[in-house]
Amino acid sequence: MAEPSAAEQRWLQAARDFIRRALPGHEGPGGPEPPPLDAVLRCLRSAGGGDLPLAYSFISISDLQHQQCMPCCSHLTWSTNEFKEWAHQGEGALPMQSALPRTYLILVGYLTDRRQENKEELVDGCLYMKDNTGIIPCELLHFELEWLESLFLFPSWSYIPQTDQNAAGYLEILVDPVPVHLPEEVPTSIPVPYPVSAEPLLTFRIPCKERSKLTVAGELARLGPLLCISHKTFFFLFLKCFTSAVLFPVLVQKPNQLAWHHTLQLGHRYTITGLRVSSLKKSGQRMFVTGVSSCLLPYCAEQVSEQPVDSAWQGESTPSSSLETAEQLSGSLELGVEEERPASTKESKIISYVGTVTKILNVKAGLFLLDNKVCLCLAYQQLLNSARGLRPGACVELIDVHLLQKPLVSFPFIVLGACLSSTVVLKSFSRLSTPYQPPASSGNLYLQLLFRHNLGMPLYLWLVSILETFEERFSCFFGRCTLLLSSTHRNPRAAEKFLVPLLQAMVPDREEARDIYNEILAKIHQCPLQKCLTLKPPCQAPSLSAVYRMAEQKSWEGFGPSQLLSPLEAQHMGTQELNRRLAWSYCTLSAGSFQPRLILLGVLRVSSRSSSLQLQDKTSTLPCVISHKDGSPFAHTALLGSLLQVENYQLVVERFLQTDFPSWEQLENLEYVREKKISVYVQFYFEDVQVLHAAEGQIQKGLRSRNSSSLRKKDGGSLTSELETPEAKMLKLEDPKPDTQSAEDCQKGQSTNTRTSCVSRLFLVTQKEGLMLRNYQLPREGDGEGQELQRSFQATVLWLGTPQLWSHSRDTGNPLELEETSCDGEEGITQHEALLLFMGKSLRWFPFLHLEGLYRFIVPHCSDLEVFDKLCFPPVPAKFLSMSSCPLCLPVQDTWHLQHETWISCLTEHQLAARSVLRGMDKRISSIPEVLSNSFTGSLVSFSGEIVERTLCASPKNEKTSLTLGLRKQKGSLLASDHTVKLSISVASGSPGVVDIYIAATYLQHLQGLLPGAKILFQNLERKISRFHNVYCTYIASSCVSIVSLPAFPLPSSPAGEGLSPPLVFLSNLQPHLQHLPKARILCHLSCVLTLSLQWVCSLCSSIFKEGRCTRDNPLCPSRTGVRQASARVLVEDGTGEAFVLCRNQHVAAMLGLSLLEWEALQNCVQTRGRVSIQHGEATGTGCVEEPEDLIACYLRNLCRSPLICRPILLDFSLDRKPSKILQPAPLQLRNFRCHEMEFVSQVGPRLSLLCLNVEEVEQDALSYLNSERIRTSGHCRVGATA
Repeated sequence: MAEPSAAEQRWLQAARDFIRRALPGHEGPGGPEPPPLDAVLRCLRSAGGGDLPLAYSFISISDLQHQQCMPCCSHLTWSTNEFKEWAHQGEGALPMQSALPRTYLILVGYLTDRRQENKEELVDGCLYMKDNTGIIPCELLHFELEWLESLFLFPSWSYIPQTDQNAAGYLEILVDPVPVHLPEEVPTSIPVPYPVSAEPLLTFRIPCKERSKLTVAGELARLGPLLCISHKTFFFLFLKCFTSAVLFPVLVQKPNQLAWHHTLQLGHRYTITGLRVSSLKKSGQRMFVTGVSSCLLPYCAEQVSEQPVDSAWQGESTPSSSLETAEQLSGSLELGVEEERPASTKESKIISYVGTVTKILNVKAGLFLLDNKVCLCLAYQQLLNSARGLRPGACVELIDVHLLQKPLVSFPFIVLGACLSSTVVLKSFSRLSTPYQPPASSGNLYLQLLFRHNLGMPLYLWLVSILETFEERFSCFFGRCTLLLSSTHRNPRAAEKFLVPLLQAMVPDREEARDIYNEILAKIHQCPLQKCLTLKPPCQAPSLSAVYRMAEQKSWEGFGPSQLLSPLEAQHMGTQELNRRLAWSYCTLSAGSFQPRLILLGVLRVSSRSSSLQLQDKTSTLPCVISHKDGSPFAHTALLGSLLQVENYQLVVERFLQTDFPSWEQLENLEYVREKKISVYVQFYFEDVQVLHAAEGQIQKGLRSRNSSSLRKKDGGSLTSELETPEAKMLKLEDPKPDTQSAEDCQKGQSTNTRTSCVSRLFLVTQKEGLMLRNYQLPREGDGEGQELQRSFQATVLWLGTPQLWSHSRDTGNPLELEETSCDGEEGITQHEALLLFMGKSLRWFPFLHLEGLYRFIVPHCSDLEVFDKLCFPPVPAKFLSMSSCPLCLPVQDTWHLQHETWISCLTEHQLAARSVLRGMDKRISSIPEVLSNSFTGSLVSFSGEIVERTLCASPKNEKTSLTLGLRKQKGSLLASDHTVKLSISVASGSPGVVDIYIAATYLQHLQGLLPGAKILFQNLERKISRFHNVYCTYIASSCVSIVSLPAFPLPSSPAGEGLSPPLVFLSNLQPHLQHLPKARILCHLSCVLTLSLQWVCSLCSSIFKEGRCTRDNPLCPSRTGVRQASARVLVEDGTGEAFVLCRNQHVAAMLGLSLLEWEALQNCVQTRGRVSIQHGEATGTGCVEEPEDLIACYLRNLCRSPLICRPILLDFSLDRKPSKILQPAPLQLRNFRCHEMEFVSQVGPRLSLLCLNVEEVEQDALSYLNSERIRTSGHCRVGATA
């Protein structure tokens, strides 16, 4: 024999070292023997054709698990061409995947079915390979029982690590291993009863005196999955008679027999020894049960001999004690029987199928995609081998699986469901480098909910889609996804809190549990997959980006610009007014507006750009408006970062159009729509919120009155380390950079042994201003020249008590400072007042800070009680500071936390001992009648009221633009800067007093929820009086808006009160100073028409439009579109007074008593003339210029003088807030009135100016009724009018 080369000697030495280290010594007759080096080398030479594989190196299991991070394979006996062909065939199945990379490693080890866990030997039905360094799971396509505990050389294998780097992978044994030692011989002759003789043993009870063990043989017809119940693992197999189709079950439950599951092959014949007959307690079903001494052998007709039944079975069997553990299956696995379905329920087909795994849909849910078209569901079986081998590229054979076509409307694949009677056989391993994703061994919420609620396949697939979306959306906010998906009965997680109520509503608890034994053993198959009904999802919880798209689609579905305007009004509008009325509209959607019903889920955050509340997930954000049903503002700072569920809400879609419609006739032509955008936000009540995951532990039941602290007490004290923890991500704004300077300021005076302490101070909010761009420059920033404006807001507060120092373990929520206020007295009020400046990250507290609220600032990781005083500075330089009572400014630091305590109205009497401290708080909020009163003297006003109407109008030409120049640079405003929003506010719907508020479009990006029907608290509005003596308010930089209550659900389609009939009044009840009275109704007599004007004007410049063109020629107007307009001024009386009524457009025809056809013909005649005007009964100059030669004018003059015009009418009106002549107070005068043949005298005041809103003809019967009704309610109307 030739001397080995140096390379071979080095290889042999490495082999000796490996075998000595990794392989245990063989147990011989005289004790342990040295490691079998020669036997291993003999196997290697035999596999390599006599040569040693010098290109390969040995590797231990430990080294393989720790050094190999990527999937790999090793083929000891293959050539390079053979490997390339093997890899090419694998890549052909899935072209987008690459083949396993080849490594040159040698694996030698023992096959075993046992593993060590907590120093105990466990048998779980899985196979393992082990050596001295470790143990690893392995999967084999072919296995023999005699291989157990034998040493093998593995010539071809693949190592598949887990995607989780901290967990071990497993081995796929591609070809049969080569034994290092020779196998032992098997017995030659075994007495076996023929199956025809074994069948009666399970069918009849034979009397006996003692138990007997049996040996039976048959063809394996069905192999059940491994099941583990109450820490007991077992499986069923079914042998078929050789001469008939009769099956008899065998229960295998002994640990040393679980490896049979890997060697059994369908269609093969086997012999099983040492069986007993047992029966189930509940159903009485009989079966064979293996014993400790039972053996599984291949059936060979020459090696068996017949044994009579009488000798094999001498008596009646009794249930074995070991079977009782398996009997717990029904109770431990909380499954129920499928309910009876309607007649439309389809029966699923049972088929067999062979396919290739092309994608893992969801390994935790047991869903795999076969051949890119069929979904395999293994959730109804227990995957005790953790789905090892089921990687993309693997081939599987499915036997007796249920075919369910379209079980879920939204599910795109046909489903093959494996029940407990199905068999899943792995035919070949994947050749691709695809990762291994093991399902969760514990806390698998998919399977827990499936079994607990006994879900059918359609409902389970819907559950999977909901959980997948849930995990994808919110796992990034709460660290590991197991935080959401793990489940415990005492502490359910967010996903379980969300889904369990839905499942309980859809699948009520059933009295009967799922009978596992009946499902496996019954002759007529019954299982949850047997019946299938296509399910329409009961609800949906899409991502917020999908919610935005769905809301956008809903808002534009069937939308047309003509829907926003009444045709009678639109035909008289000019171009500017028409397009302005179309520029801003809204629609509201509820959960029921979507199919299926839409549930909102999101993490409550504060926008870093707009400082508004919003719901957030991984995909997008959704601004939100939150209120309380009792009218108190939303101030729960503890909810920041919490995961919320909302089912009752209003999804508001604000639509913004930029249009160029020449006139109303082109409204159906969408070519004139230049741009359309939307803004989506949601509004809901806090009482309709379900907290799925609290930001700081469990939200207490008393959250409405007392919030838990939002303080993060962590070691280290720096903001960076605090925000890096998953638990602290909820309080993190979009800007991840910490303000180090602020952190340093807050930590001044902090001692090293009190790093977990904090300082807090209680305060009362007395005034709050809006969020605006301001030129705040803090003292340390220098003179601030050249610096840009920064978004900020300020609030005036009243300190209550002194700063408090709290330890880590104490509760900061007790407002003990309120007891100290009684000692300060009235003299100390001014020095406790401060002006808080919020900038930067502290803007997140803007939506939580409200008037008359008690809050607490918490400075974490601080022990300096003077931290608030040290940061204060005068609002103006000291040389200009003339009053010592001027409050000091305190910039709120980014690291401070705000905690809402309570409201003034909730304080007890002893907590308000110092009433003088709160003096004047109730006077800061005025009522609408007070604001409208002539005696009101304030310039800044605050009041609350309900929005009656919201309209968009042009900005005043004399508006000051200095302030808005900076605002126009801000992003987010979807309205043009030359627009102004007018809000008509009243105390309540139908109240007499209405005040108008004008808000420039540049402010609207910070204002949401301004919808008709909403109750709003306006603060610091500027009160103004127009030249017509009308009181109105404007929104300025210091103004602020708070939503007190949301509109009614659902929102009214028209402004509040429009559908109500106005009250009947007398003209004498109306006073000239009641300029803010909403619409009313009078029963009056039309005395005469004073002026009448019909004209055809240019839609662009309002000049006279004549003969199809605009008459303006300097400069020349390019418009080719005219608009019809009409106006009339009439005199009416009701016996108590007289009034001028201004009528416009369609109301003129009603006043003249013309039909639609007559009115249309009249206006067509005006088109050729451009304008026709008449006047009657007024001095020259007060009416219109009359053209005496015009025939149309003559017709109109005769019509106005006709006695047919003078008739009783029912007039809806409002007071003209811009009359041509302002009436001065004058004494009452006597005036003669005539009613039919009767003449009477009445005292009347000055003639009022009214605006016509509607005109109705009155029949004689209705006239009598309305007269009596008016007289009956006249006293009430007078009170209402003068209130």
